[in-house]
This record gives sequence, structure tokens and C-alpha cells, in this order.
Amino acid sequence: MTDLFTEPELLFQHNPEQPFQLPPGLARLRAERPLAPMRFPDGHEGWLATGYDEARTVLGHAAFSNRYELIHIPLPGFSGEMPPAPTGDFLGLDAPEHTRFRRLLAGKFTVRRMRVLTEQVERFTADRLAALAALPRPADLMAAYAQPIPALVICELLGVPATDREWFRQAVNGMLAREGTSADDIMTNWTALNDYLRDLVRAKRAEPTDDVLSELTTSDLTEDELTGVGVFLLGAGLHTTATVLGLSTLALLMNPGQLATLRENPAGAIEELLRYTGIGGATVRVARTDVEIGGELVKAGQTVAISPIAANRDPRRFGDGDALDLGRDASGHLSFAHGVHQCLGQHLARVELRIALPALFERFPSLALAVPVHEVPLRTTANMYELERLPLTWQD
Repeated sequence: MTDLFTEPELLFQHNPEQPFQLPPGLARLRAERPLAPMRFPDGHEGWLATGYDEARTVLGHAAFSNRYELIHIPLPGFSGEMPPAPTGDFLGLDAPEHTRFRRLLAGKFTVRRMRVLTEQVERFTADRLAALAALPRPADLMAAYAQPIPALVICELLGVPATDREWFRQAVNGMLAREGTSADDIMTNWTALNDYLRDLVRAKRAEPTDDVLSELTTSDLTEDELTGVGVFLLGAGLHTTATVLGLSTLALLMNPGQLATLRENPAGAIEELLRYTGIGGATVRVARTDVEIGGELVKAGQTVAISPIAANRDPRRFGDGDALDLGRDASGHLSFAHGVHQCLGQHLARVELRIALPALFERFPSLALAVPVHEVPLRTTANMYELERLPLTWQD
């Protein structure tokens, strides 16, 4: 393979002064070769998809696998092999194993449950707004608002008793890689949560309640699988939603002229914010057979790294994709991926964002950043953007 693109670091760059700006190198590559050869940090010769059509095709194509042990990782400095997916993490499986888990879980996100969860999100939002208002200023939106709301929703989904929720939330926060947190601390909290969820599964088997975990105890999933599913749902539904809520707040504070559209059409506005903000550097798939994508031949065994941020800004699909336009039809964005591995909890994430984001600006119409934009601590960890803090202030 010739003409190798050898800078996977480009996937994880961001400009502190303009945190939502697409790296110019990614934009140039997308225009010149939307599916381009790339040498991964471990030496693997694969591909980088930056174009919308190319990315969507890879994500939806049956020839591509998401098994962790087959893929190569584009993270700079990463040269090891990935282990197989932990028990219950069906994202790292292919059919028919993946189908078994997904079919069981898809049936649990019913219209009735979504209606109940909507009411609970409204209650959690009101409670957290009151708690935020009582804090001295500046206040950290992430700790006071963006992180607690998804954590409480996950507790409802899994059926975590009210008496355990504060411990649960602190243990979850302890799993996030951030400044001052050691690998030992993260592993200690992960082990504690895993043990807690295993005990919770046993309790739900003995005395089921009205939650997803209880309903799954009647399936053919083993105790290990149920525990793993609980850990997977926790990871999939907590950090991502909290980060999008924080980044969306930051984007709106940087584009205050868009706030009227948020109030008028929150559903459409959330889709545009999901498209625009982006929280991941790359998604990866590996070809199981030779397949032609956009005129390029991807050979069996080659990994394709996909840049959702670049794809979601592709002018061939979204016009002036680098601009935040809450009036835009942003349907079809790839922030929840595409195909059989599309995010199972996307509808719940939308419910949380549609309620929590407009309510924040309604309660605090004078909301403002308490630090310059370049001082907002945004970094990439484990292939995800980490918004550590978002210091805000407001007038009474």
C-alpha cells in the first residue's frame, strides 16, 4: 500500500480557542480522499474514513466486524492487542451473539417505559436545577447537573434502590479517568460496581421490580451475562450523555443567537447539537472479506477508523457543516453510529437532552462561562472527549 496517511494523531486534535473546530488536516483529507490509507500506531496498514457516505457505508455494511480482538486501535501510542469483549458487552460481538443480546434489550425500551422515564427525567432535572441554584458561583455544571441526571436515569433503568444511589453515583464518577484519578482508583471502583451489580441481579431474581434488570432475569441470560449487561448499560448511557449535555451547553454559550431556536424546537435543536458537538475521536470496524468502499478496496483483515466528527461536518451531506445551525435538518447524523451497532439507548439520551438542556437555559437566562473558552478543560481520554469541568456563573 502506498501513499499512507501516517498521522492518526489528527483524529484527536482540538483547538482550545475553538473547541468545536474540525482540525484543518481532517477537512483537507475529507475533501481529497474521504477514505484514505492510514498506518495505525501499531504498524497496521488500514484506512481512515472522513466522508459521510464512506463512514455510513462502513458502519452499515455486513462485511465489517466490531469484534474487539480483531480491530487495531488508532490511539497514538497504543500498540497492544485488544482482548475480546467482556461478558455482557455485546457491542464487541457480531451476529448471532450480538443479535441475541440486542433483541432482548431492544424490547425493554418500550413506549410505556420511555413515558415513565420522561416523567422521572423531568423530576431529576427540577431537583438538580434547584441544587445548582443553591451553589456558590462559579459552579461546575458537570458535577452539579450534567453528570447526576444521567446517573439517576441509569439507576431508574437498572432498578438501583434509592438508598444506594448516592454511593452508586460516587462509584460511577470514580470510574472516569480524570486528573488526580489513578488506574488503581478506577479499577477499585469498577470492581465495586461489578460486585454491586452482581448482587443486584441476584436480588432482582429473588424479588423482581419494575425495571430492565428485573425483566431480563426472566430471559436465558446467565448471572455473569446479566451483570455484564448492567455494567455495559452503565458505561454506554452515563459518560456519553453527560458529556453531550456539557458540550451542548458550551456550544450554545458560544452561539447565543441559537437559543431562541432551542426553545421553539428542542427536538430538532438536539439533533443538530448531537451532530455538531461530537464526543469521540474515532469508531473502528474491521473487514471480514474484501469490500469496495467509495472506489477503494478494503482487504479482509484491514481496520477502518471512522471519524464521526469529520463525517458529520461533510458538506456533501450537511452543507456548511462547520456552523451550528439549530434550524438545520440534522437527521441522519452518525453520532449514534449506524447499522446493527447503532446506539440502543439513543432515544433515552434524546429524552434526557430535550428536557435538561432547555430547562437549564430557562432557569438561568443569564448563564455565562466563568472562564475564557480556552481554559475549559476539554481533553481526549480513551477515545472519548472528556469535559472535566464547565465553570458557569449567572445573575439572580
